[in-house]
Amino acid sequence: MRLTLHTDRLLLRPFVMEDAEAMFSGWANDPEVTKYMTWDPHKDVEETRRILGAWIAQYDKPERLCFAIERREDGALIGGIDVVGYEDDGKTPVIGYDLSRSCWNRGYMTEACRCLVSYLFSQGFTQIRIDALPENIGSNRVIQKCGGELLCTEEEYFPLKQKTVRVNRYRIRK
Repeated sequence: MRLTLHTDRLLLRPFVMEDAEAMFSGWANDPEVTKYMTWDPHKDVEETRRILGAWIAQYDKPERLCFAIERREDGALIGGIDVVGYEDDGKTPVIGYDLSRSCWNRGYMTEACRCLVSYLFSQGFTQIRIDALPENIGSNRVIQKCGGELLCTEEEYFPLKQKTVRVNRYRIRK
């Protein structure tokens, strides 16, 4: 779905192919960012372009919500946030996000996450799930600031990284 959401400091908008370079250099190739993700750092900007192309091709699906996070003051692309899937027969969206390391600890992801959560609640969803690795202190704090309650910590296999990790599972209720 092609949708744009606004906050005081951010624009959550659809990705475009022209975002590939900023995404690659901003966070997709950063091992400090991707160590908390289900995927490894991108090897080159062409890998980022292939992934962006696949995401953009899915925008025609109404359930596909994938946003570039742009800072309104200067138009800089600083991250992404999206619904990565649904649980409970489509009743519970699962949110994932990433943010350029240069923008950590400034409240940007909390602002973006609150915006997406609010939008999803306005669409009739009553709960949302978000996961974070226990050692990712910043992400756990974002989720808690957005109203997340810790449900459990369990192991999950990350196929792209070919390893099993411990994951904190949170729920945000309307």
